[in-house]
Amino acid sequence: MTEPQSDLFEMRRLESLSNTIFGVAMTLLAYDLPKANFAHMPGWVDLLHTYSGRLAGLVLSFIIAGVFWISHHRRLARQPFAGRPVVILNLFFLLSIVLLPVTNGLYGSYRLSSAVAVLYGLHLTIIASLNAALWWLAVPRGRYAEIVGAIFPVIVFVPGIAIAALAPEYVQFFWMLGFGGFLVRRFVGAEPAKAADELS
Repeated sequence: MTEPQSDLFEMRRLESLSNTIFGVAMTLLAYDLPKANFAHMPGWVDLLHTYSGRLAGLVLSFIIAGVFWISHHRRLARQPFAGRPVVILNLFFLLSIVLLPVTNGLYGSYRLSSAVAVLYGLHLTIIASLNAALWWLAVPRGRYAEIVGAIFPVIVFVPGIAIAALAPEYVQFFWMLGFGGFLVRRFVGAEPAKAADELS
């Protein structure tokens, strides 16, 4: 068994840090939910008016963070050691996750604002782009299923920025398409096996 090069960083340490960052960020998503402070006994309409918008933003951000957490750990499992540039890029990716509660809080409070929706969409695009770049560096050439699956959310989030500017009330439904990266990855990954079966 060959020893790893001394200038390479053991990504298992980064995995421990990322677990903490994702855990804290995903917990803080609920921090901006309104506290119970009603002038009278609330009814269903009061609860819906107070919590619906922010709760929808929280659920969306939590699912997005969860999807990128899964992708991040799958990528680290394939890349046990990495050089300094990859480690730094991973830290920028984790920074983008740390900032998710901030933009989520804005979006939950002002989701009908085109400026806030665009800012949130830009943030999602940055997260997805950093994740795709890290997959590109981690996966050997010729194995494109993971890369295509990582790029797919970027393809969704970029036009989502324009939709956020024009119709912020509907863009959250478009952003949900970004989760299709899992399906795309499975479809592309199945193609080589299918081709091999046809040749045999």
